[in-house]
Amino acid sequence: MIDKSYKFRMYPNEIQSEQIKQNCGCYRFVYNHFLYTRIMNYEATGESFGYYDCCACLPDLKKKYPWLRNADSTSLQVALKNLDNAFQMFFIGLKDGRHVGYPKYKTRSSHRLKYTCKYVNDNIEIIDEKHIKLPKLGVVECRVSRKVEGRILRATIEITPSGKFYVSICCTDVEMEQYPKTGHSVGIDMGIKDLIVDSDGNKYPNNKYIKMYEKRLAIEQRKLSRKTRGSKRWEKQRIVVARIQEKIANMRRDNIQKVTTELVKNNDIICMEDLKPSNMMKNHHLAKAVADASFREIRRELEYKSEWHGRKIQCTDPFFPSSQKCSCCGYINPEIKDLSVRDYICPACGAHHDRDVNASVNIRDEGLKLINSK
Repeated sequence: MIDKSYKFRMYPNEIQSEQIKQNCGCYRFVYNHFLYTRIMNYEATGESFGYYDCCACLPDLKKKYPWLRNADSTSLQVALKNLDNAFQMFFIGLKDGRHVGYPKYKTRSSHRLKYTCKYVNDNIEIIDEKHIKLPKLGVVECRVSRKVEGRILRATIEITPSGKFYVSICCTDVEMEQYPKTGHSVGIDMGIKDLIVDSDGNKYPNNKYIKMYEKRLAIEQRKLSRKTRGSKRWEKQRIVVARIQEKIANMRRDNIQKVTTELVKNNDIICMEDLKPSNMMKNHHLAKAVADASFREIRRELEYKSEWHGRKIQCTDPFFPSSQKCSCCGYINPEIKDLSVRDYICPACGAHHDRDVNASVNIRDEGLKLINSK
């Protein structure tokens, strides 16, 4: 039994579209108002102003600003909860020595709008394959592409920069059918030339979607920069740019979903490096390519899919010399630090290695060693 989200595209009418935008505005206003209140209260008294204190002030805020009543009440509560979580993550980051930004005000000029409403008294319901019921919106036309299982917890309504409407239904107690056991373990090496190379010699290509649309995107962005910001033509051109960026993101996401699903389906144990993409992006010659590869997203999807289907993920130390070590004899060749060397012959045993396949085999062996040592 797991928690799972289902994302569908909506097609609201003009009245519903306006209601969604108003609700997003109310969500932003409440978030910013209580962020300011908490900052001022701490500066004045030195005491924290928590989630429940904010909730107690919410009715008075609605009396002062009656238009807040047009928004779904649970969405305003979620705004306060998200604000409280932002403060908690900031202070936890300070204790752990991690850089977590201080909560910021939500800008009105953002073109990605969303809010979340909680499930109360059947206010969220999947009616059929073409309609969904949402708080304050009523019945909305929606493309329900798959069956929603489990108990509904909440719904997040989102407007993308290209102007499309989506709803994400979060459900709990979803019964997931697990993949059959294969008894096979694999090591994977993530890179830029090939997105993933596994220890079985399979290579998943890196399609480099940004590079694929780079010239077209540059042309359209140049057109956007020449238009008066806020004008109708500027808005039309902004949507053109947003659609190209959305196309790139969707293609990348689709490829990663297919690759990670195949890996989880065919292997019981997946060993991988504990990469730090933020450190890798400090090399400005490779930053764009590293960002386009989305190493962190690959790991995230492998982790939650492995949890769903009873698989195991084992990460090795980021400083483990997976590329330099010969998978046959264990000799460490320092010359392989040069990334231009893609294949080589081990000077100790004479074995011929493909750099990435050799690294994935070493990662698999090291991961299995760590599992057995526990």
